Parts: sequence; C-alpha cells; structure tokens
Amino acid sequence: MQHTHPADAGGQLALTFPDVPRLELDQLLAQLVERAREVMSTQERLRGLLRANQMLIGDLTLPAVLRRIVEAARELAGARYAALGVLTPDGQLAELVHAGISAELLARIGQAPPDGGLPRRLEDPPGGSFLGIPVRVRGELFGNLYLARSSRGEFSVEDRELVTALASTAAVVIENARLYEAARTRQDWLRASAAITRGLLSAGLTSASGATELTGATQPLRTIADSCREIASADLVTVLLPTEDGAELRVEIAVGCVGAEALAGQRVALAGSLSGRVFTSGRPIRISRAPEQPAPHPLASTVPDLGPVLVIPLQGSQRMHGVLTAARLRGGAGFSAEDLDMAAGFANHASVAIELAEARAEQQRATMLGERERIAADLHDHVIQRLFATGLSMQSIAGGLADGPHRERILTAIEDLDDTISQIRTSIFQLHRGSRAGPAGVRVQLLEVVNDLAAALGFEPSVRFAGVFENVFPDAVQQDLLAALREALTNIGRHADAGTATVAVTATSARLSLTVTDDGVGIGLSTRRSGLANLRRRAEQHGGSLTVTALEPHGTRLTWSIPAN
Repeated sequence: MQHTHPADAGGQLALTFPDVPRLELDQLLAQLVERAREVMSTQERLRGLLRANQMLIGDLTLPAVLRRIVEAARELAGARYAALGVLTPDGQLAELVHAGISAELLARIGQAPPDGGLPRRLEDPPGGSFLGIPVRVRGELFGNLYLARSSRGEFSVEDRELVTALASTAAVVIENARLYEAARTRQDWLRASAAITRGLLSAGLTSASGATELTGATQPLRTIADSCREIASADLVTVLLPTEDGAELRVEIAVGCVGAEALAGQRVALAGSLSGRVFTSGRPIRISRAPEQPAPHPLASTVPDLGPVLVIPLQGSQRMHGVLTAARLRGGAGFSAEDLDMAAGFANHASVAIELAEARAEQQRATMLGERERIAADLHDHVIQRLFATGLSMQSIAGGLADGPHRERILTAIEDLDDTISQIRTSIFQLHRGSRAGPAGVRVQLLEVVNDLAAALGFEPSVRFAGVFENVFPDAVQQDLLAALREALTNIGRHADAGTATVAVTATSARLSLTVTDDGVGIGLSTRRSGLANLRRRAEQHGGSLTVTALEPHGTRLTWSIPAN
C-alpha cells in the first residue's frame, strides 16, 4: 500500500517507499551494472579474439604461423604457459612449439611424451589449471593446443570457447601455410631440376654408355644429391648405382652428416634391401620413422642414427640408372606424401637430363671417332704411301752411286724415312685405340701399358711397331710381352732417373723382339736385378733370351727376344 505524507511547500503530496522494495531496486541496479561489465568484458575478450586472429594471418610460413598460434592462445586465455604439439600422420609427436616455457623449465619438467601431449608435470601444475584443445585441419588431427596456469585461477567455459574458436581459425591458417609451403617447395624442386638440366646439357657427361661409365661422371650426380639435400632438408643423401654384374648397388655419392663421404664405395645387395626393392620395382618408398623397419635406410648399419627416409628410383626412359635416398636423423620430422611425390618428380627430371647428356656425349664421341678414322685413313693412304715412294726413289738413286759420303747421306735419309713411317703407323694405331668395340689388340694393349706408366716415369716414351702382331702370337706370348714391357718401364721409373725412353716392338717371321732404351744412369751394381730375373725367366720359357747393354756415355738398352714359332 502506498503511503502519503503531508503536503510539501507547493501543496503537493510527497510519495515515499518502504525499505524492502528499495533494497530490491538496488539489487537490480547492481545486477544491471554487473551484466554491463560482463558485456564489456565479453566485448573486450571478443576484441582479443579478433586481435589473435589478426596475429595468425600475418605470415604464411608454417614455423612462424605455429609460433603465432601459441603466442595468441596464451594472450587470449591469460595463460602463463602455452604449447602446440604437432603430430605426425601416425600420431607421433613431430614438434613441440611453446611460449612462456624457458629452456631450463622444459628441461626440469621433462620432455614431451610421444603421444603429442605436454610433459605430465606441466599438465598438473601446482596451484594452477590446465586446458587442452585439439587443432584439426580438414578433419584430421594436426596437433593439440595446451594452456596452463590461468592468470584468473581457473580456465572458464568462456576461455575454452574462445580458444576453440581460435583453434578453428588456426586450422585454416595452417592449411594455407601448408599450401604455400608446398607450392614454394615444388617451385624449388622445379628450379633445381631446370638448373641440373642446364648444367648437364651445357657440360655433358665425360662417359656415356652404361652404368659403369656413368660412375665416372660424379659431378652431375653430386649436383643432384646437393639439391635434394637442401630442398628436402635431409641430413644424408646418397646416390647408388648398379655394379657391373648387376647384383649389387654401389654408393657413388654421399653428402650430408659427418662421415657421409666415407660411405662412398660401399655396396648394398639388390636382394633383400630397401634400395634393391626400389631399383627392381621402380616404385619410390617413404618410411616415416625408424621403428617401421629394423634397417630402413640402406646404410643404417653404418649410420645408425638415421630415421625417416625416402628411397627414390632414378628411372630413365630405357633403363634404371640407380637409386636416390634422402634421410633425416632419428627424431627428425617425418617425410610427407607430398615430399615423396615432389622428390620423385625431381628424380625423374634428373634421370631424363642424364639421358639427354649421355646421348649428347655419345654423339660427340661418335663424331670424334669418325674424325679419327678419317685422319688415320689419310695418313695411311696418302702420307705413308708418298713417304714410301720417296724412300724407294732415294734407294734407287743410292744404288747407282759409288761408295762415298753422298751415298751414305742418302742411305741415312732412307733410314730416317723408315723411322718416320714407323712413327706414323704408331700414331695411326693410337688414333684407332678405343674406336672399335670388342677386346683390344696387342698393339693397343702395349700402348695402354705405356700410357699407364707415363705418370711414374715423368714423361711419355716413344713407341714404334714393326711387323704383324694381331692374331699371330698365342695369348701366353702376348701376356708375357705385356709383362716384359711393364717390368722394363717400371725399372726405368724406379732406378734409371731417365729423361727419355724409346720402346720398339718388332715382329718378323723368325722372332718377336721388345727393345727398351733409356738415357738414364745405367744398370748400377744392385738395382733392377730381381726384375731382370723375371724378364729372363719369361723369355726362357719361350726359348728366348734377355740382353742388357750399357750405352755410352749413359743409358741402357734392354732387349727381350723370343722365337716366333
């Protein structure tokens, strides 16, 4: 009931309220003010969520995005500690991004468990609180966002809702960062493929027929390995090529972690090995982590700390060139399906570039051999014939002259012409060397012995041939002839201190002779004795002999001679 009071000065009646209704009104006003404050706080939290979202979209590189997500979640929820555990496709922890946690604290509370969570001591902080929110990208669990020790004592339902909303935005940003990273990586692979193609086609390969010859062209393979290691962020990259018998793979190139160079030359069996399976099938293989297989990498026994690995075939249009492997150390992030796809495309491009370089080198080699054949034919058909005709004419003139100085000079010139013809014939055989398929003849083998020992001698001896050698002497005779030449030149290199040497090989119907002459210090008192005994034994086995003559003023002539039949 309303109460009335006496009239006031204006003659109006004054209204009054009892105490209880007044208290109710005060409470309503207080609630209204509290609600207004909550609305203002909610607006401020929403502004914080907007600021956090703006923080996330400031960069497209994935590491920076993950760091921003953790920092934004920590600020938004008022947490002291925040962390994002990134998971591999098989649910293992790949990376732990944290904020507010010092290195000393992380070492004290322990490392993260393999399920992607935070260390247990951080999940149950003393006098604090804990909040965990999953981050899903396209329906797949990317990782877990963890917050600990709220500045308000406990995380509220509103905190969970805000962090969940932030996680949804983070998922979109992560997906965009992944796409950006994949596009940039693919561009790097394509750029590396183009660079390798340009390098191979501009320089070509030094040898170009079969896997064995490709082994010598290590620079293009090293370029491929270095590019793969850089782009794939691998700790070890190897290139394996098949051996001559095709039963094994040999490590031709190894780049990366400490000791990688020592892996070159090691062999891996095709049967029962991961690299052998890839080489045989032509299908690449990806191993996400080390426990999937006892020895996931072909060289795991040599480098035991290897973990995730890619094994990719170097497959050309006609044949399999080899195998490319890229590995990270144990505990490193696993390779993704996109990594495998892009690395396989890079390997295919590199294989095509190798084949193009091989074809170009083969064409150049064919051109060079054709030119050698032409030069050899011109020397034989024109130069030698004209020299021979000149020698016959001079011999005819000498036959009509009486004995005297003029006749001696003409005969000496005829001998010089014979020596010149012999040298030209040797040059012709050198031009033919290696231009024909099949086993090398005895002339070519003798020239190879001379070339092999030229570095030890410090000079290249001159070689002269006279007579017919091919398909005349038994294999045993040819092998002893080669051994005699090698022994004679080796002795010169070790003991004679010579500046020049001449090798003359003569085959007649009666004898086969090898004469090696040098301008060194001579036989000496105790040098070359064991070698000379070997040479004499080889000659006597065929009924021949060995003679060694000291020349004046210095030098030595060695003659190794056996009967022709």
